Amino acid sequence: MGSLGGEKKKKPRVMCLHGFRTSGYILSKQLAKWPDSVLGQLDLVFVDAPLSGQGKSDVEGFFPPPYYEWFRYTPGCREYEHFDECLAYIEECMIKHGPFDGFLGFSQGALLSAALPGLQAKGLALTKVPKIKFVIIVNGGTFASPALNDRAYSLAIACPSIHFIGENDFLMQRGKNLLESFEKPVVVYHYKGHTVPRLDEESLETVLKFIKRINEIVNSVSSSNLEEEEGRNCSEEVELLTREPASNPKKDEVGLPDTDLANHFPSGKEEKGAVVQVNLLSA
Repeated sequence: MGSLGGEKKKKPRVMCLHGFRTSGYILSKQLAKWPDSVLGQLDLVFVDAPLSGQGKSDVEGFFPPPYYEWFRYTPGCREYEHFDECLAYIEECMIKHGPFDGFLGFSQGALLSAALPGLQAKGLALTKVPKIKFVIIVNGGTFASPALNDRAYSLAIACPSIHFIGENDFLMQRGKNLLESFEKPVVVYHYKGHTVPRLDEESLETVLKFIKRINEIVNSVSSSNLEEEEGRNCSEEVELLTREPASNPKKDEVGLPDTDLANHFPSGKEEKGAVVQVNLLSA
């Protein structure tokens, strides 16, 4: 698609981080309820987390395995295991499959996506990749760990952000607390629980305005790097860098409400699992 002056206009390339004990494939299905007017403007890349799911997934019966998790929790969720390995894994994916402009995260993936700009600004993560230009946070929030919150949110975060907060989500208050760490956050409230919400007329207008803004940011930055971008094919709106599910989803599963992931923060201690570094189709 051309733009004024004959320059090529690129879509923002977005790394999508799925929820706890789900997968990139599952998040792609959860987001399918959003219209093409939104999804068609973004170059979405869905990645599996590095850790295999340890324990029951709340989406069993709705979506097939395999299931993954980005990090694990100790009792009380005050300490997170494998968090630094997770950051290194994300940076590796960004180097291999980027450059990326921003992040979209749901649930556990939203907690992680929201923290990345602050960690990057302080030199604590993603030091080998370009600066994050925006984040899309769907039912996320601050961490339960005060120490991790201090690492990620001690400085105000200036990058553009849009936050989806459910009135019946168990993370609602922490989602509201997260807003205090971002400068001029855009907020979409919905009446659902812990789910990727459908967009009504008002929320769709808000989302489209945000996408227009990030498109302008991305293309103003990329215009000086146009030749470099010509070598990368970003014609696909959706890209899956995940393992194939064990079976096809149920016929009508995209239209089903997502389960309320109340066990997103398990209370029991789980065994440590090895980081699975090779779970990308092109790896």
